[in-house]
Order: sequence, then structure tokens, then C-alpha cells
Amino acid sequence: MNVMSPHIPLIPADAPFTAEQRAWLNGFFAGIFGPSGTASGMMSFAAPQAAPEPEEEFPWHDPALEMPERLALAEGKPLKRRMMAAMAQLDCGQCGYLCQTYAEAIAEGSEASLSLCVPGGKATSKMLKTIRAEVSGAAVAVPVPVVAAPPAKTAKLVNVLKSERLSGANSAKDVRHVVIDLAESGLRYEPGDSLSLLPANDAALVAACIAALDAEATAPVACPDGVTRPLVDAFTRSVDIARPHDRTLDLLAMAAKNPREAEALRRLADGDEGEPTDPDLLDLLEAFPSARPSLGDLLKSLPPLKPRLYSIASSQARRPGEVHLCVSVVSGELRGRRRRGVASGFLGFDALSFGPIEADIQTSHFRLPEDPQTPVIMCGPGTGIAPFRAFLQEREARGIKGPAWLFFGEQTASDDFLFRAEMETWLADGTLTRLDTAFSRDQAKKIYVQDRMRENAAELWRWFQDGAHFFVCGDATRMARDVDATLRQVAMTEGGLSEHDAKQWIVGLARQGRYKRDIY
Repeated sequence: MNVMSPHIPLIPADAPFTAEQRAWLNGFFAGIFGPSGTASGMMSFAAPQAAPEPEEEFPWHDPALEMPERLALAEGKPLKRRMMAAMAQLDCGQCGYLCQTYAEAIAEGSEASLSLCVPGGKATSKMLKTIRAEVSGAAVAVPVPVVAAPPAKTAKLVNVLKSERLSGANSAKDVRHVVIDLAESGLRYEPGDSLSLLPANDAALVAACIAALDAEATAPVACPDGVTRPLVDAFTRSVDIARPHDRTLDLLAMAAKNPREAEALRRLADGDEGEPTDPDLLDLLEAFPSARPSLGDLLKSLPPLKPRLYSIASSQARRPGEVHLCVSVVSGELRGRRRRGVASGFLGFDALSFGPIEADIQTSHFRLPEDPQTPVIMCGPGTGIAPFRAFLQEREARGIKGPAWLFFGEQTASDDFLFRAEMETWLADGTLTRLDTAFSRDQAKKIYVQDRMRENAAELWRWFQDGAHFFVCGDATRMARDVDATLRQVAMTEGGLSEHDAKQWIVGLARQGRYKRDIY
């Protein structure tokens, strides 16, 4: 065999393989014998081991796939897997589960609500109802819902130290650099992990809901965790009033004294189009004034306020006792009222003065290679830069100067180049080997990170042949899908692979742990 590097064998051009086979094998050997693989470059042999139990595969667990594609992949599978295919596949935790465990809880009857998947929205809720109706119509028993005991709390209390704007004054986005004190919490994390934070509801929304109910803020109510609290505290810290679910709509429909309002609420509960769309509790109370259940029943129907996950943007090796986040504040006008994201609005505007909040660490597969000399390619547009700032802080702290390539994209260089000074410093000192940026609004034709990848296809392919690990973080619906398609194009144009073999090459990268995604 020829040699591509001191340790990586290369299939020679005159070997009895097609170009596609040769390219695939070279990539495979790079993963095995590259810097993160066998150090000596020599193939070792061991006594045969008993074959492990094959892990169940979930080919639909890919947020880049459309729902019809996901459902087709799950066709003929058990109910719990078909329901899993209807989820958004982000494992974001907003439902209180992962996609797999939420589907299992519904199928087993321990979870009654079909509208907890926030990113999946109405499409997921309607499909879950359709699947359940099909099962019921086939005379298959649907489990009776039971109340599950709440999981034991492991969250710690932390304080927000800073929430300052990263994006410029002329940016269309409000992106915040949030710094949180971990000193008293004992929480530890690794670059690539996520922080789970329990936010609070907007105080103005809380006050407006209490007024619409003509209730007393101090009225004692039972919360989902079994604790009795004043209504204002329950609406602030305990239940989600920004996203009422189908059981709240059902309750309001039963309580409505006006038949038209009751019918409209039932249509909303069934997932039909209607007004208001994507309502919060205040929308419902204002639109349906005859629907006034008891406070106790209303609190029971509302979903508990759940933690939100954010990719960590720091390394404890570099910033001990702290965790940093990069948060885009969601805000906009709807039906004549200013709305904001529950967690992003809280972190952007309220958290500094709120006091201690609950937090925990969610460990991740999103990890730097063990061998620091393994080439690393990072693709993180917008707030997707967060875990890569953590990676680069870790490399700086450990003095790592191995090959590292970052693709970053946003709207404008002047107002949206997040953490610019740090990136340029790391590029200058060798912590970061290469930085390619794509600012979509800085020229007549919009340019994105996948365009920069195509422009550098030959170099990208060389890095992959040297055993590079590829990481992508950011939007699942468009960016991650486009980046995945671009990787296939690179394999076809530079590696000579067919479309089918290019897809299999990407599958091979993922199975070797060389293609990792943190997408939302």
C-alpha cells in the first residue's frame, strides 16, 4: 500500500477496485488509522469475541427529513416507533422527554398529552392523533393514561452574572452572551455538553392572565408538582402559560357557556386551523371570555414549565466556575401584542434580577476527538458557534495547535460576527488553523456556509482523507440539511463517488464517530 501520511494506508490507483470503492476505502482507513485511530498504523488482530446484541436503529431520527419520509421509514414498526417518527427528532427536551421516550410514554399510556412536541407543533400533534385513531380503529387496545410520578430533581441553583448583547446595534437579531455562575452549584461539564435551565414566564403576561381571569394574585392553587403556591408564583415558575396544550383547550371548551366558543375551542384542540393560531393562555382567555373553568382545574390542565437546553459556549478549563451561553432572543409582534420566547426572553431581559434559577448539565456525544492532532472541521452559523467557542477555548487552554477549520455564517460582518475578536486571536495563534465566513447580506447574492464548503471542496476532501472529524451545530430545518447535501456533493465531485455511495460514505462517517450534529 501507498501512504497518505505516516500512519494512514492508501489504496493504490492500480488496485482492483473502482474509483468509488477506492475512495470509500481510503476514507474508511482514514477513520481507523488516522490520528484518532491506531497509532502505529499497523493492523492488530485479537481473539474472536462474542457478537454484541445489535442496537436498534432509528433511521427516521433525523430532523433533516420531512415527516412523510420519517413516517415511511417507520412503516410497519410498533406503535411507539411510528409515534417517534412523528416527533421533530431534535431531542430538545421541551416536552420533558426525548423523542423516543415521549413516544414510548404516549404508547404505554403514561403520557396523555399529544401536543408536547414544541418544535413539531400542530403537524406532530395532528399526526399523533391520526396514528392513535388508526390504532383504535383497528381494534387495538390503547392504554389508559396513568399519572407518572415526577422524576427526582437533580438540578442545582445558579445565578446569571451577565447578559450582554453580542450582535451590533444595526443587527436584525438580538443575540446575547450570557454568563452564569456555577461556583456554588458543583456542576461540571465538558465542551460539547448542554446546559438545562428552568426559565420563568414573562411577568407582564402573568399579570395579564390573572387580570383576565378576574382572580387574586395571592389565591392559593395546587401546582403540577403537588405544592400549593400563590397563583402569581404558579403562573411565573410552575406552569407553561405561553404554550397551552390540547388538554387546556378541551377544558376551556367544556367550561365555555357560549356554544360557538365551545365549538371553536374543540376545533383548536383537534388541531384544525382557526383563530387564534399558536395561542398563549392570554389569547385564549381574551378570545373566549365565556370559558372560565375553576382555577384548580385550569392549573391541572396546563403543562408544567420545563427546562430549556442551550449548547454551552465555554470551557471550564478556560473559565472555571462559569458557564457561557450564546442566546438569540426570540421576540415579535402578534395580534397587537409583543411576544417573546419564554427562555430566551427570560435570559435576555429578566434573569439578572430574578435570583437563583434551576440548572443542570446534559452530557453529549458532541466531543472533540481524543487525539488532539485529529483534524477538526466545525460548521456553526449564527448561535451554532456556541459549542465551537467551547472547543476552541478548550484547545487554547490545553495548548493544542492541531488542524482546526471553522465555517461561520451570519447576515453581516459588521453587526453579526459573533465572538469575532476571539476567533481572530485564535486564528493568529494557531489554535484555529482556518476560518471561512459567509455573511449573506454583505453582497447582492446571498452566500451561506454551504457555499464556502463547495468553494473549498478539494481541501475539504483532503481533510476527510486525513481522518477529519466533522461537526455541525445550528438550525435543523434548512442549514443542517443543506450542509449534509453539500457533503454528499463533495464526496461525489472530489471522491468520484456515485450518489448512493456518497450517502453511504456519510453513514460510514457517522458510524465511525466522525460526523456529529448538534441541531435544533
